[in-house]
Amino acid sequence: MSTNISNRCPRCGNYNRLDSFVCAFCGKRLRSERIEEFSIFKRIEEEFISPAPWYITILWLFTKPNRAFWNINHKRKNAPGYKILLFNSFIYGLMGLAFFSHISIQSIPPFSLGRFFIDLAAFIAFFAFGFLFYFIFGLIMIWFFTKGADFAVDFSEKLEARFGEKKEGIEKYSEAEMSPFSIYKGGTLHQQQASKSKMMLCAFAPYLLINSIEILIILIGIPNITIPNLLSIDLNSMFVSPTWTVLHLIDALTIAVWVPILITLAIRELSNSSTFRVLISSLTIGIIVAVFFYFALHL
Repeated sequence: MSTNISNRCPRCGNYNRLDSFVCAFCGKRLRSERIEEFSIFKRIEEEFISPAPWYITILWLFTKPNRAFWNINHKRKNAPGYKILLFNSFIYGLMGLAFFSHISIQSIPPFSLGRFFIDLAAFIAFFAFGFLFYFIFGLIMIWFFTKGADFAVDFSEKLEARFGEKKEGIEKYSEAEMSPFSIYKGGTLHQQQASKSKMMLCAFAPYLLINSIEILIILIGIPNITIPNLLSIDLNSMFVSPTWTVLHLIDALTIAVWVPILITLAIRELSNSSTFRVLISSLTIGIIVAVFFYFALHL
């Protein structure tokens, strides 16, 4: 037996890595941290029966994020990360419509077919931009958070030790090697790929709410302009509105606090590691990116 696996679970009898915080087989807590006294960081120790539907999981990402990532971790390949990406893109498309609703074109009546096609083109353009932006932004942020977690808890090393390299295939556990009390009968937690990016993309669920709120802010706060035709469009008067400062501040706070908290829960579940150490690294990265993001938009 490997020297890294010497922590025996008092409930199911299976052996875990010495640095594990919960039993990888039955979910029994092996170590605890003071930060887990906060409900959002509390580890779920219930018996896992079946994964919740994707829409319930997304709801939990707002109301019970610790339960959401505990649930996702048991069926990572079904993580709703890509659905969240598509929904964010759709809402971003609606944000484009909200923006263009403040532009009146004298040569095109507001309820004409021509105006319909202009609004449709705006929606498609903002949807496509939103998809590319959140996809690239998400992958870059996941890379940063992963590097921070590597420094804090050896995240990548633990993933490789826990799930193996993808090219190596799926590690099998026989019934004889498993305790009859294990809720992960047959080692099902070990028999799936890490699916790191798909699970961590779920940490960007806050933008579903944030972008919806920003649509309302745009509808209320952005000034209206009237132009004779599309060729004479000038958006300077709209972009100097203080409303944009509010929107950028909301985005910065989301990057600095909310997303890092959810990323922390995702990394903790994936690597079975310290909540506090991952949180510190994630918040540090989130704050640095948020400050850069905010000031870059105001140069």
